[in-house]
Amino acid sequence: MSGENKSEIAELRAELAALREEQNRLAQRVQQGDDYRDLINLQCAYGYYVDKGLWDDAADLFAENGTLEIAGRGVYVGRERARAYLKCLPEYGHGVIFNHMQLQPVIHIDSEAGTAKARWRTFITIGWLGKEGRWGEATYENEYVREDGKWRIAKLHGVINFYAEYEKGWHKGGVPLLRSIDGLEPDLPPSFDYEAYPEPVITPFHYNEP
Repeated sequence: MSGENKSEIAELRAELAALREEQNRLAQRVQQGDDYRDLINLQCAYGYYVDKGLWDDAADLFAENGTLEIAGRGVYVGRERARAYLKCLPEYGHGVIFNHMQLQPVIHIDSEAGTAKARWRTFITIGWLGKEGRWGEATYENEYVREDGKWRIAKLHGVINFYAEYEKGWHKGGVPLLRSIDGLEPDLPPSFDYEAYPEPVITPFHYNEP
């Protein structure tokens, strides 16, 4: 084989290696894009289910060993414990508003490991006809895991930034947080102690830079 042919073969092998590397890189980007979409859909589905009191549907989004912690009430460990907690929340029906909009995600995904972390905020409007109306806002620092090929909530941690009576407004102060659920003790204590507005609270970030 001539030197010229050897040189051409070497070039072709180098091009092939570069193409394979580029293919792998693009495949990883596609997987990350799919995972990002699936995680957005997962968290937003949770919000829609909570809006309408579909507690079983919301609980089914948790991993088998997933945890739930909301409003400093302690940590509930496992999908069925999350289900039990959710079913203690108000029943949806006539004259009830219980909206929890999922907004402003910052998501970091390890597609190869099948894990992810995300920071969200939720805008809350709740009320009962002729009785009470409130609005509020919370930060979520959540974790996710791919389980049986589907993304599931591994940790849902909601930190309430403020609750306020709708008619009074937040400039009149906030509603103190309810620290327990009657008849349902948590499995673990709260991750950290805090009080909502007018006290300042900054939920720890899972990242240093986006």
